[in-house]
This record gives sequence, structure tokens and C-alpha cells, in this order.
Amino acid sequence: MSQPTNSPSPQATLPRSQAEIAARVKALESIMIDKGLMTTEAVDRFAEIYENEVGPQLGAGVVAKAWTDPEFKKRLLEDATKACAELGIGGLQGEDMVVVENTDTVHNAIVCTLCSCYPWPTLGLPPNWYKQPAYRSRMVREPRKVLREDFGYDIPDSVEIRIWDSSSEMRYWVLPKRPEGTDGMSEKELAALVTRDSMIGVGPTRRP
Repeated sequence: MSQPTNSPSPQATLPRSQAEIAARVKALESIMIDKGLMTTEAVDRFAEIYENEVGPQLGAGVVAKAWTDPEFKKRLLEDATKACAELGIGGLQGEDMVVVENTDTVHNAIVCTLCSCYPWPTLGLPPNWYKQPAYRSRMVREPRKVLREDFGYDIPDSVEIRIWDSSSEMRYWVLPKRPEGTDGMSEKELAALVTRDSMIGVGPTRRP
């Protein structure tokens, strides 16, 4: 795609607020509905799918089950796609998933160096920063620095960091360590501690 020859005005380079982005999305939605390109029902259904049927909350449920069911955890690490299917989770962009486990000595993080390949059924749509060239290039070269400076997530030097490069053929995500002090918690309670970023490997789980 060709780039404009004129330099953008300072105002154009300012980051947009969430309110501005929401207003633009709403305007585009209204235009598409008015032109008959989509219906209100289709928009509502699309939102419902990504709020309730796919997304980080489903991945969090998988993690919680793995934390409480050793046999399921074993199956998850052996064949994530098949194990997730046991829970009715799968589909587009989740045909070939691999789960890697964080331990006391190894921390895993995910990147897609080519574009933004990502396991939609368990993590939802990829965040904007995941698609940015800066993340995609720096994460493989200096992961410890990126985690500390960009995400405020400090991994001790004694812990090895492994970076997994997702592709259209293989989409990785992380089984984070179970937080301490969670003995006796239900799967639902444990799932509430799991964040999207912890399943990408760029953030911690919530504290109980």
C-alpha cells in the first residue's frame, strides 16, 4: 500500500482515546447497516460470539481445569486442540493449537513474527500490540527487556524465557503457573484469576 507523501499534522499522530475509537466503530457500524451490508442482528450475533462463545474466558476455563485435573492437563499438553474440543472449544484459527507450560524454571511467551497468528477460540481476537512490528521483532531478540519495559512484568534472571513463534499452521498459547494460596478454590474461582496476557506470557495471573 502506498504511503502519503505529505507529513501528517501533529494532531494526526496523537493516539486516539477509547471513546474516539468507539465512536468511529459505531459510525462505521451505522453506515454498513444503512447501506444494507449487514444487519443489526448480525452485529449483535458477532458481539455475542466474541463475548460469550470464544475468547479469553474460554481459555481461562481450560487453564483452571488443567490446574485441577492432572489427567486433563496431560492431554492438554499432548494435544491442545483435542483437549479443548473435549470442552466444546475449537473452530476457526484454533485448528492446530499447542499449549506450553510455565514452571518454576521456564517462562514461555508467544509471538507471531510474520503477522498476527493467534488462537482465537481460547484467547479471542489478538490485541493491537500483538500485531505491531515492534513487538513481533523485539520479542524474539530481547524478550526479558520487552516484558519488563513494555509490560511491567519482571522475570527473574534465574528463569529461562522461551519464545514460541505462532504461524497459520501452529498456534501457541501458555498454561500459566497456578498461583499460590489457591488450594480449595473451585474451577470457576480459579478461572477468574487467569488473564489473557498470562496466556500469551506477557503478564501474571491475578492474585487470589
